[in-house]
Amino acid sequence: MLDVVWVVLPVLGAFFVHAPVMRWDVLPALKVPLDGGATFRGRRLFGDNKTWRGALAMGGGVCGLTLLLSCSSAYWSRLPAEIRTAGPLVFGLLLGAGTVVGELPNSFLKRQLGIAPGTQRRSVGGVLLSLYDQADFVPGIWLLLLPIWVMSMAQVAVAFAVVSAVHLVLNVVGWAIGARSVPI
Repeated sequence: MLDVVWVVLPVLGAFFVHAPVMRWDVLPALKVPLDGGATFRGRRLFGDNKTWRGALAMGGGVCGLTLLLSCSSAYWSRLPAEIRTAGPLVFGLLLGAGTVVGELPNSFLKRQLGIAPGTQRRSVGGVLLSLYDQADFVPGIWLLLLPIWVMSMAQVAVAFAVVSAVHLVLNVVGWAIGARSVPI
């Protein structure tokens, strides 16, 4: 059951790359919204915070850390056999893409509800949405890994809980180094 923690471990690469990119405004030419300004029902699809720069930094960070970790048999041997058979590059690309794509439905939902990027609603629904926001990419990872590995619902729940806890800590670290405007 806890093997899923090893599967999602490379997602930390998204933070390791994206936080410094945001903090020092690296590659500003790629700071272009993924949605290109498109709207649905008069509201932006994803908003200005979901950029090509962020997608490339996060996806690349996940893939890069996957490739680095795969060099260690202590890490690689802990992954499910199906993932090891697919190889580190395929796994890293799918995991990175799942991390990026998995955040988009939540961003779309928040824009349609009129919640501005980086803000929260002070209600029960707002708190639940904020909690979901901490690990919203886990369903995307589950979906994009399906061609090589099927994650059980129990594994999805464990991944969601672990990623949420780690993400909350990383949010505070990101805020402390100036990569975020709010701690959570």
